[in-house]
Amino acid sequence: MLGGIKTKVNQILKGDCIEQMRSLPKGSVDAVFADPPYNLQLSGELLRPNNTLVDGVDDKWDKFESLASYDKFSREWLSAARDVLKENGSLWVIGSYHNIFRVGAILQELGFWILNDVVWRKTNPMPNFRGRRFTNAHETLIWCSKGQNAKYTFNYEAMKALNEDIQMRSDWLLPICNGSERIKKDGRKAHPTQKPEALLHRVILSSTLVGETILDPFFGSGTTGAVARKLGRNFIGIERDEEYIEIAKKRLQDIPKVKDVNLFTTPSKKTEPRVPFGSLVERGLLEPGTILVDQRKRHAAKVRADGSIISAEHRGSIHRVGALVQDAPACNGWQFWHLDVGGKLTPIDTLRQRLRAELH
Repeated sequence: MLGGIKTKVNQILKGDCIEQMRSLPKGSVDAVFADPPYNLQLSGELLRPNNTLVDGVDDKWDKFESLASYDKFSREWLSAARDVLKENGSLWVIGSYHNIFRVGAILQELGFWILNDVVWRKTNPMPNFRGRRFTNAHETLIWCSKGQNAKYTFNYEAMKALNEDIQMRSDWLLPICNGSERIKKDGRKAHPTQKPEALLHRVILSSTLVGETILDPFFGSGTTGAVARKLGRNFIGIERDEEYIEIAKKRLQDIPKVKDVNLFTTPSKKTEPRVPFGSLVERGLLEPGTILVDQRKRHAAKVRADGSIISAEHRGSIHRVGALVQDAPACNGWQFWHLDVGGKLTPIDTLRQRLRAELH
Protein backbone atom coordinates (compact mmCIF):
# COMPACT_ATOMS: atom_id res chain seq x y z
CA MET A 1 0.00 0.00 0.00
CA LEU A 2 2.73 2.46 0.97
CA GLY A 3 4.74 1.73 -2.15
CA GLY A 4 2.38 3.89 -4.21
CA ILE A 5 2.98 6.95 -2.06
CA LYS A 6 6.79 6.92 -1.94
CA THR A 7 7.13 8.67 -5.28
CA LYS A 8 4.80 11.45 -4.09
CA VAL A 9 6.54 12.20 -0.79
CA ASN A 10 8.25 15.61 -0.73
CA GLN A 11 6.49 16.51 -3.97
CA ILE A 12 3.85 19.02 -4.98
CA LEU A 13 0.94 17.39 -6.79
CA LYS A 14 -0.79 19.67 -9.25
CA GLY A 15 -4.56 19.51 -9.51
CA ASP A 16 -7.79 19.43 -7.56
CA CYS A 17 -7.17 18.51 -3.93
CA ILE A 18 -10.11 16.09 -3.72
CA GLU A 19 -9.09 14.19 -6.85
CA GLN A 20 -5.44 14.08 -5.79
CA MET A 21 -6.24 12.82 -2.29
CA ARG A 22 -8.51 10.16 -3.76
CA SER A 23 -5.55 8.98 -5.87
CA LEU A 24 -3.38 8.38 -2.79
CA PRO A 25 -3.43 5.04 -0.93
CA LYS A 26 -5.83 4.96 1.99
CA GLY A 27 -4.22 5.30 5.40
CA SER A 28 -0.90 6.49 4.01
CA VAL A 29 -0.13 9.85 5.68
CA ASP A 30 0.57 10.58 9.34
CA ALA A 31 -1.00 14.04 9.57
CA VAL A 32 -2.94 16.60 7.57
CA PHE A 33 -2.71 20.37 7.85
CA ALA A 34 -5.32 22.26 5.86
CA ASP A 35 -5.68 25.98 5.23
CA PRO A 36 -8.79 25.84 3.01
CA PRO A 37 -10.62 28.75 1.40
CA TYR A 38 -12.36 30.74 4.14
CA ASN A 39 -15.31 31.84 1.97
CA LEU A 40 -14.81 35.40 3.23
CA GLN A 41 -17.89 36.71 1.38
CA LEU A 42 -16.22 40.04 0.70
CA SER A 43 -18.02 42.61 -1.39
CA GLY A 44 -16.51 45.75 -2.84
CA GLU A 45 -13.11 47.29 -2.26
CA LEU A 46 -11.79 47.93 1.23
CA LEU A 47 -9.97 51.24 1.70
CA ARG A 48 -7.76 52.53 4.49
CA PRO A 49 -8.52 55.94 6.04
CA ASN A 50 -5.97 57.48 3.63
CA ASN A 51 -7.90 55.99 0.65
CA THR A 52 -5.23 53.40 -0.21
CA LEU A 53 -6.54 49.97 -1.20
CA VAL A 54 -6.22 47.09 1.28
CA ASP A 55 -4.51 44.10 -0.33
CA GLY A 56 -7.05 41.52 0.87
CA VAL A 57 -8.29 38.17 -0.39
CA ASP A 58 -10.34 38.56 -3.56
CA ASP A 59 -9.19 35.48 -5.49
CA LYS A 60 -11.65 33.24 -7.31
CA TRP A 61 -10.65 30.20 -5.24
CA ASP A 62 -12.18 31.85 -2.15
CA LYS A 63 -15.57 32.49 -3.74
CA PHE A 64 -18.54 30.11 -3.45
CA GLU A 65 -22.09 30.51 -4.76
CA SER A 66 -23.71 29.76 -1.42
CA LEU A 67 -23.10 28.36 2.05
CA ALA A 68 -24.53 25.08 0.80
CA SER A 69 -21.94 24.84 -1.97
CA TYR A 70 -19.18 25.66 0.54
CA ASP A 71 -20.45 22.94 2.89
CA LYS A 72 -20.49 20.43 0.03
CA PHE A 73 -16.92 21.32 -0.88
CA SER A 74 -15.82 21.07 2.77
CA ARG A 75 -17.46 17.69 3.25
CA GLU A 76 -15.82 16.29 0.11
CA TRP A 77 -12.27 17.37 0.87
CA LEU A 78 -12.52 16.42 4.56
CA SER A 79 -13.85 13.00 3.60
CA ALA A 80 -10.96 12.49 1.18
CA ALA A 81 -8.48 13.64 3.85
CA ARG A 82 -9.99 11.20 6.33
CA ASP A 83 -9.47 8.32 3.92
CA VAL A 84 -5.80 9.10 3.27
CA LEU A 85 -5.04 9.64 6.98
CA LYS A 86 -3.66 6.77 9.06
CA GLU A 87 -5.90 5.44 11.84
CA ASN A 88 -3.75 7.09 14.53
CA GLY A 89 -3.01 10.21 12.51
CA SER A 90 -4.44 13.64 13.21
CA LEU A 91 -5.79 16.55 11.20
CA TRP A 92 -5.45 20.30 11.68
CA VAL A 93 -7.65 22.82 9.91
CA ILE A 94 -7.46 26.60 10.27
CA GLY A 95 -10.15 29.15 9.60
CA SER A 96 -11.88 32.35 10.65
CA TYR A 97 -15.38 33.08 11.90
CA HIS A 98 -16.55 32.94 8.27
CA ASN A 99 -16.03 29.19 7.98
CA ILE A 100 -14.55 27.45 11.01
CA PHE A 101 -17.86 26.71 12.74
CA ARG A 102 -19.28 25.07 9.62
CA VAL A 103 -16.06 23.09 9.12
CA GLY A 104 -16.11 21.98 12.77
CA ALA A 105 -19.66 20.64 12.49
CA ILE A 106 -18.78 18.71 9.32
CA LEU A 107 -15.68 17.25 11.00
CA GLN A 108 -17.87 15.82 13.75
CA GLU A 109 -20.44 14.53 11.25
CA LEU A 110 -17.66 12.62 9.46
CA GLY A 111 -16.52 10.94 12.69
CA PHE A 112 -13.48 13.02 13.58
CA TRP A 113 -12.85 13.51 17.31
CA ILE A 114 -11.95 17.09 18.23
CA LEU A 115 -8.94 17.24 20.56
CA ASN A 116 -8.48 21.00 20.85
CA ASP A 117 -9.48 24.25 19.29
CA VAL A 118 -6.44 26.51 19.27
CA VAL A 119 -6.78 30.27 19.04
CA TRP A 120 -4.01 31.97 17.09
CA ARG A 121 -3.91 35.47 18.60
CA LYS A 122 -2.18 37.82 16.20
CA THR A 123 0.25 40.32 17.69
CA ASN A 124 -0.16 42.58 14.66
CA PRO A 125 -3.63 42.06 13.12
CA MET A 126 -5.00 44.20 10.34
CA PRO A 127 -7.18 47.00 11.82
CA ASN A 128 -10.88 47.24 11.11
CA PHE A 129 -10.65 50.23 8.80
CA ARG A 130 -14.39 50.91 8.64
CA GLY A 131 -14.63 51.03 12.42
CA ARG A 132 -17.94 49.18 12.50
CA ARG A 133 -16.76 45.93 14.10
CA PHE A 134 -14.10 44.65 16.48
CA THR A 135 -10.67 44.10 14.93
CA ASN A 136 -10.39 40.49 13.76
CA ALA A 137 -7.34 39.65 15.86
CA HIS A 138 -7.41 35.84 15.80
CA GLU A 139 -7.97 32.73 13.75
CA THR A 140 -9.01 29.30 15.01
CA LEU A 141 -7.33 25.95 14.44
CA ILE A 142 -9.18 22.69 15.08
CA TRP A 143 -7.02 19.69 15.94
CA CYS A 144 -8.70 16.29 15.73
CA SER A 145 -8.07 12.57 15.51
CA LYS A 146 -9.93 10.05 13.33
CA GLY A 147 -11.89 8.78 16.31
CA GLN A 148 -12.33 8.94 20.05
CA ASN A 149 -10.05 5.96 20.71
CA ALA A 150 -7.29 6.80 18.21
CA LYS A 151 -3.76 6.77 19.63
CA TYR A 152 -2.70 10.07 18.11
CA THR A 153 0.73 11.66 18.56
CA PHE A 154 1.15 14.54 20.98
CA ASN A 155 4.70 15.61 21.80
CA TYR A 156 3.84 17.11 25.16
CA GLU A 157 7.45 17.51 26.33
CA ALA A 158 8.43 19.33 23.13
CA MET A 159 5.59 21.82 23.51
CA LYS A 160 6.44 22.35 27.17
CA ALA A 161 10.11 22.93 26.37
CA LEU A 162 9.14 25.36 23.60
CA ASN A 163 7.16 27.32 26.20
CA GLU A 164 10.00 27.68 28.77
CA ASP A 165 9.05 24.47 30.60
CA ILE A 166 5.45 25.58 31.17
CA GLN A 167 2.56 23.51 29.80
CA MET A 168 1.54 25.10 26.50
CA ARG A 169 -1.95 26.56 26.37
CA SER A 170 -4.44 26.57 23.53
CA ASP A 171 -4.05 30.29 22.83
CA TRP A 172 -0.97 31.02 20.75
CA LEU A 173 0.30 34.58 20.54
CA LEU A 174 2.18 34.86 17.24
CA PRO A 175 2.68 37.57 14.60
CA ILE A 176 1.18 37.34 11.14
CA CYS A 177 3.50 36.62 8.24
CA ASN A 178 5.39 39.80 7.39
CA GLY A 179 8.87 41.25 6.85
CA SER A 180 11.47 39.08 5.14
CA GLU A 181 9.33 35.96 5.61
CA ARG A 182 6.54 37.34 3.43
CA ILE A 183 7.10 36.20 -0.15
CA LYS A 184 6.47 38.97 -2.68
CA LYS A 185 6.20 39.18 -6.43
CA ASP A 186 6.41 42.50 -8.25
CA GLY A 187 6.19 44.28 -4.90
CA ARG A 188 2.91 42.60 -3.90
CA LYS A 189 2.09 39.59 -1.74
CA ALA A 190 2.79 36.45 -3.74
CA HIS A 191 0.03 34.67 -1.80
CA PRO A 192 -2.69 36.56 0.13
CA THR A 193 -3.01 34.08 3.00
CA GLN A 194 0.59 32.97 3.60
CA LYS A 195 0.84 31.62 7.15
CA PRO A 196 3.83 32.33 9.43
CA GLU A 197 6.34 29.51 9.82
CA ALA A 198 6.12 29.84 13.61
CA LEU A 199 2.50 28.66 13.47
CA LEU A 200 3.35 25.57 11.43
CA HIS A 201 6.36 24.91 13.65
CA ARG A 202 4.02 24.33 16.60
CA VAL A 203 1.54 22.29 14.57
CA ILE A 204 4.15 19.94 13.09
CA LEU A 205 6.38 19.66 16.16
CA SER A 206 3.41 18.88 18.41
CA SER A 207 1.67 16.17 16.40
CA THR A 208 4.21 14.37 14.18
CA LEU A 209 7.46 12.46 14.60
CA VAL A 210 10.73 12.78 12.70
CA GLY A 211 10.47 10.98 9.35
CA GLU A 212 6.65 11.06 9.24
CA THR A 213 4.66 12.59 6.40
CA ILE A 214 2.25 15.52 6.63
CA LEU A 215 -0.18 16.28 3.81
CA ASP A 216 -1.29 19.81 2.91
CA PRO A 217 -4.17 19.78 0.40
CA PHE A 218 -4.07 23.59 -0.02
CA PHE A 219 -0.31 24.00 -0.34
CA GLY A 220 -0.22 27.60 -1.56
CA SER A 221 3.22 29.15 -1.07
CA GLY A 222 4.54 26.00 0.63
CA THR A 223 4.82 26.95 4.30
CA THR A 224 3.87 23.44 5.48
CA GLY A 225 6.52 21.87 3.27
CA ALA A 226 9.17 24.38 4.29
CA VAL A 227 8.65 23.80 8.01
CA ALA A 228 8.35 20.04 7.57
CA ARG A 229 11.75 19.94 5.86
CA LYS A 230 13.31 22.09 8.58
CA LEU A 231 11.98 19.74 11.27
CA GLY A 232 13.06 16.48 9.63
CA ARG A 233 9.58 15.52 8.44
CA ASN A 234 8.27 14.72 4.96
CA PHE A 235 5.42 16.45 3.16
CA ILE A 236 3.00 16.03 0.31
CA GLY A 237 1.57 19.23 -1.12
CA ILE A 238 -1.45 19.60 -3.38
CA GLU A 239 -1.97 22.83 -5.31
CA ARG A 240 -3.83 23.66 -8.51
CA ASP A 241 -2.38 27.11 -9.20
CA GLU A 242 0.77 26.89 -11.33
CA GLU A 243 2.06 30.23 -10.08
CA TYR A 244 1.84 29.15 -6.44
CA ILE A 245 3.52 25.85 -7.29
CA GLU A 246 6.51 27.64 -8.81
CA ILE A 247 6.77 29.92 -5.76
CA ALA A 248 6.68 26.93 -3.40
CA LYS A 249 9.24 24.95 -5.42
CA LYS A 250 11.71 27.82 -5.36
CA ARG A 251 11.18 28.24 -1.63
CA LEU A 252 11.71 24.56 -0.90
CA GLN A 253 14.84 24.11 -3.00
CA ASP A 254 16.67 26.61 -0.81
CA ILE A 255 16.09 24.58 2.38
CA PRO A 256 18.97 22.20 3.19
CA LYS A 257 18.31 18.64 4.30
CA VAL A 258 18.39 18.03 8.04
CA LYS A 259 21.70 16.46 9.07
CA ASP A 260 21.15 15.52 12.73
CA VAL A 261 17.58 14.30 13.27
CA ASN A 262 18.24 13.88 17.00
CA LEU A 263 17.95 17.66 17.31
CA PHE A 264 14.29 17.43 16.30
CA THR A 265 13.17 14.79 18.78
CA THR A 266 12.22 15.54 22.38
CA PRO A 267 12.34 12.27 24.34
CA SER A 268 9.25 11.50 26.39
CA LYS A 269 9.90 11.00 30.08
CA LYS A 270 7.92 7.77 29.83
CA THR A 271 10.48 6.36 27.37
CA GLU A 272 13.57 7.49 29.28
CA PRO A 273 15.51 4.76 31.15
CA ARG A 274 14.32 4.23 34.71
CA VAL A 275 16.88 5.39 37.26
CA PRO A 276 16.26 4.20 40.84
CA PHE A 277 17.47 6.53 43.58
CA GLY A 278 19.82 3.78 44.72
CA SER A 279 21.69 4.06 41.40
CA LEU A 280 22.92 7.50 42.45
CA VAL A 281 24.48 5.91 45.54
CA GLU A 282 25.95 3.00 43.56
CA ARG A 283 27.53 5.35 41.03
CA GLY A 284 28.99 7.58 43.73
CA LEU A 285 26.88 10.61 42.83
CA LEU A 286 25.60 10.57 46.42
CA GLU A 287 27.51 9.27 49.43
CA PRO A 288 25.82 7.46 52.33
CA GLY A 289 25.24 10.02 55.05
CA THR A 290 24.58 12.91 52.66
CA ILE A 291 21.95 15.25 54.07
CA LEU A 292 18.94 16.02 51.89
CA VAL A 293 16.53 18.86 52.67
CA ASP A 294 13.36 20.29 51.20
CA GLN A 295 13.50 23.64 49.42
CA ARG A 296 12.59 25.58 52.57
CA LYS A 297 14.85 23.50 54.84
CA ARG A 298 11.95 22.47 57.06
CA HIS A 299 12.70 18.76 56.73
CA ALA A 300 15.94 16.79 56.49
CA ALA A 301 16.92 13.18 55.83
CA LYS A 302 20.13 11.17 55.47
CA VAL A 303 20.99 8.98 52.48
CA ARG A 304 21.55 5.30 53.32
CA ALA A 305 23.79 2.87 51.45
CA ASP A 306 20.80 0.83 50.26
CA GLY A 307 19.21 3.79 48.48
CA SER A 308 16.66 4.55 51.16
CA ILE A 309 16.64 7.71 53.28
CA ILE A 310 15.99 8.25 56.98
CA SER A 311 14.54 11.28 58.73
CA ALA A 312 14.02 11.86 62.45
CA GLU A 313 10.92 9.68 62.45
CA HIS A 314 10.66 7.89 59.12
CA ARG A 315 12.64 5.58 56.85
CA GLY A 316 11.96 4.46 53.30
CA SER A 317 12.12 5.65 49.70
CA ILE A 318 12.60 9.30 48.77
CA HIS A 319 8.91 9.39 47.82
CA ARG A 320 7.57 7.67 50.95
CA VAL A 321 9.61 9.72 53.41
CA GLY A 322 8.85 12.92 51.50
CA ALA A 323 5.12 12.21 51.82
CA LEU A 324 5.32 11.24 55.50
CA VAL A 325 7.23 14.32 56.67
CA GLN A 326 4.61 16.50 54.96
CA ASP A 327 1.68 14.38 56.12
CA ALA A 328 0.72 14.20 52.44
CA PRO A 329 -0.82 11.28 50.49
CA ALA A 330 2.01 11.27 47.93
CA CYS A 331 5.23 13.03 47.01
CA ASN A 332 7.60 13.26 44.06
CA GLY A 333 10.82 12.79 45.98
CA TRP A 334 12.97 13.74 42.98
CA GLN A 335 11.58 17.27 43.10
CA PHE A 336 10.99 17.52 46.87
CA TRP A 337 14.47 16.62 48.15
CA HIS A 338 17.38 18.97 47.49
CA LEU A 339 21.12 18.81 47.82
CA ASP A 340 23.29 21.70 49.04
CA VAL A 341 25.84 22.33 46.28
CA GLY A 342 28.16 25.22 47.16
CA GLY A 343 25.48 26.91 49.24
CA LYS A 344 22.82 26.52 46.56
CA LEU A 345 19.96 24.04 46.88
CA THR A 346 19.56 21.80 43.82
CA PRO A 347 16.83 19.15 43.28
CA ILE A 348 18.23 15.63 43.32
CA ASP A 349 16.46 15.18 39.97
CA THR A 350 19.43 16.97 38.36
CA LEU A 351 21.61 14.00 39.39
CA ARG A 352 19.09 11.60 37.86
CA GLN A 353 19.18 13.53 34.58
CA ARG A 354 22.98 13.43 34.59
CA LEU A 355 22.93 9.66 35.04
CA ARG A 356 20.31 9.25 32.30
CA ALA A 357 22.54 11.18 29.91
CA GLU A 358 25.38 8.77 30.66
CA LEU A 359 23.11 5.76 29.99
CA HIS A 360 22.12 6.96 26.49
